[in-house]
Amino acid sequence: MTYDSAVSKLYELGHELSRTPSHKFDLAHMRVLLDALGNPQSKFKSVLIAGTNGKGSTAATLASILVAAGHKTGLYTSPHLVKVNERIRIDGVEISDGDFTRMYEEVERAAISLITRGDLPWHPSFFEMLTAMAFLHFASSQVEVAVLEVGMGGRLDATNVVEPVVAVITDISLDHQKFLGDTIAEIATEKAGIIHPGGLVVTLPQHPAANDVIGKAVMERGATAVSAVQYVPPVSPGAEGTAWDQRGGVGRNRYPLSVMGKEITVDSSLIGRHQLRNLALAIAASEQLCNAGVMTSAADIERGIRETRWPGRFEVVPAHGERPEIVLDVAHNPAGAWALRAALSERYPDRRMTLLFAVLRDKAVGEIAEILFPIADEVVITTVENPRAASPEEVARATRMSTDAILEPDFAVALDRAIDSTPEGGLLVITGSIYLVGAALSKLNVGL
Repeated sequence: MTYDSAVSKLYELGHELSRTPSHKFDLAHMRVLLDALGNPQSKFKSVLIAGTNGKGSTAATLASILVAAGHKTGLYTSPHLVKVNERIRIDGVEISDGDFTRMYEEVERAAISLITRGDLPWHPSFFEMLTAMAFLHFASSQVEVAVLEVGMGGRLDATNVVEPVVAVITDISLDHQKFLGDTIAEIATEKAGIIHPGGLVVTLPQHPAANDVIGKAVMERGATAVSAVQYVPPVSPGAEGTAWDQRGGVGRNRYPLSVMGKEITVDSSLIGRHQLRNLALAIAASEQLCNAGVMTSAADIERGIRETRWPGRFEVVPAHGERPEIVLDVAHNPAGAWALRAALSERYPDRRMTLLFAVLRDKAVGEIAEILFPIADEVVITTVENPRAASPEEVARATRMSTDAILEPDFAVALDRAIDSTPEGGLLVITGSIYLVGAALSKLNVGL
């Protein structure tokens, strides 16, 4: 089998969100598959990270800290921007095409055998297959610790078959209501499913309804909760002690912090006030891992944060030739849209902006648009290559605002129009769907 055929076979399985009602989420099936593979998830320590926003940034930062400390570290995230291999990394290096193909073949053989024997009622989904492949790759490569980002929810997510040394819950807001519930409390209940009996969870104070659910889960399961609040700086970007570093035209979050009794400088390419909370969670999680023998120092934390790379999250591409300065950000739900709007107002208070926007139709399309469209002088609405993508017309109908947006279904044409529409000295913001950001990074030939 070739790499391309392995990827094609995976995509033929469809996405978790397209699963039919009869094919319900069921961790028992995931455990059957992993048992047939020798339970690779039990061969390394793990950290499991759930939440609505920030879990990818937190996971990437924590993995970078662990690599800086000399630990062989797996990182499993989703979705990807350009290539599916991005989801499975060891020490920052994504899985090779050859290893990806071998992992797929091994998991597929096990799945077919289980289906033939009647031990599985149907074929594992795209995400279940990929999660098993990641576990197998980490185990065969003998990683010491793996940082795992939950795909959706937590309680029934395929990643939740591990027994995490540390669980982390990032900020919770409304998203995926069709699957997780219509209220913060219902969604928090799914996220809190990663708190195991007697386990340890790192989190931060957030929405009162989420706090109540998490607190109740901790008490009922005899778990231990650790707050990362001591690592959230009491200042905001631009205030004394925290500054935008404009070297090379790319801003950074920079501020002093006391960690493990030592003073360090947090110097992160993850921009925006909301990222201060994600950085705090990663720091607190690394500190808790020391109790499980996965040691890190203050210097490791400082270096790991500095070397974290997480593309597509308020990523700034400097102006080049006739191309304007560009900000790419995955703001695919209302909370993410507000975070982007706040970061733009802090870093670019007086810049004229053009917005290139696309989103999936199962998102809060109108609400996201109504948060972001007012900050732009020009709006170009396009679509992405995804069966769940909203058309430009659907986006326009979903917003109650009166806007003279340009509707262009061809992404390449839309990108050119957005670039041409951005005045000299202006800013182009590309946002909405992660698939839009990925396509833009690829088209702009920006390295991941």
